[in-house]
Amino acid sequence: MLANHPVRYSPAVERVQPDEAETIDQLTAAFKEILETTSQDYGHAVRAVHAKAHGIARGTLTVHDGLPEQLAQGMFATPGSHEAVIRISTNPGDILDDSIALPRGLALKVLGVEGERLPGSTGDTVQDFIMVNGPVFSAPDAKAFLKNLKLLAKTTDRAEGAKKALSGVLRTVEAGLEAVGLESATLQQLGGAPQVHPLGETYYSQTPFRYGDYLAKIALFPVSPALTQLTGDTINAHNRPDAIREAVREVMIEQGGRWELRVQLNTNLDEMPVEDPTVEWSQEASPFVTVATLEVPPQLSWQHGETEHTDDALSYSIWHGITAHQPLGGVNRARRETYDYSAGFRSKFNGCPIHQPQKLAELV
Repeated sequence: MLANHPVRYSPAVERVQPDEAETIDQLTAAFKEILETTSQDYGHAVRAVHAKAHGIARGTLTVHDGLPEQLAQGMFATPGSHEAVIRISTNPGDILDDSIALPRGLALKVLGVEGERLPGSTGDTVQDFIMVNGPVFSAPDAKAFLKNLKLLAKTTDRAEGAKKALSGVLRTVEAGLEAVGLESATLQQLGGAPQVHPLGETYYSQTPFRYGDYLAKIALFPVSPALTQLTGDTINAHNRPDAIREAVREVMIEQGGRWELRVQLNTNLDEMPVEDPTVEWSQEASPFVTVATLEVPPQLSWQHGETEHTDDALSYSIWHGITAHQPLGGVNRARRETYDYSAGFRSKFNGCPIHQPQKLAELV
């Protein structure tokens, strides 16, 4: 079912705050603090957010033929197949024991996407989508995002044992909230997220994007039986620091997976705000509709001593892409410089140049 009367994109849908540049500078400083702490600890630079990968897998994204005009926009205006690579992760900037319960993330890089490029993405042919297993972002604006990131920066590499104990307490509290139909994004970010299997989860962009002539949020829904049978399943990570990586590897090496990429068009700027990603857009007013299918064949999603090199060579950013899918809203604007800084820091510290692949064969 298509949305009725989707809102048309114009620059006026965004509201840039007068002190936004200062907030972004402070966000970059918080990223810097996290990166310097972890790189000195590990002797190796990792991402400032979503540092720990649980699996990297290659596949094919096929844009469906015959999409109606509202959906045949941007890279989805032309049916056909693209090479793609996904990265499954959790959100902190330090590499933690998997018994600390945290939100799952999935980053999707689509190759061979033509079109006018976003600033900083000139010369590339990739389109990145970064998603989390929840429909809303944890902060309403860049300033609140900064507060959250400062907290993460101050707790990076601090007392992992205490984090495990805190996670257990927060998970109990969060489970109680969920039992009465409530949940807390803040508690989940701090270690109270459900210990769900990442391959059974639906992943959401949370923040809005331009969708050609329109505005949309994007989500990746598991559809193959190998994945949907895992929805709601939990992973026992007791005394298994890399339990999630092991669980993902077991499924991917035997069965692979299939997902549908779906878009939710904006139909009302008041009820579906661009500048506040903590507001969930009504799926009743505008359901998610499938525009492409991601097929990932059976493969080894993690091999110790090898996949780490692939992970180092990859960088994901919502600003890697075409102008037809420009990220929108203050949180997204803040993520542009900060993610670029994180990738640049990793590249310099590790002596490993990061470039966007033209083909999957270029990945180590």
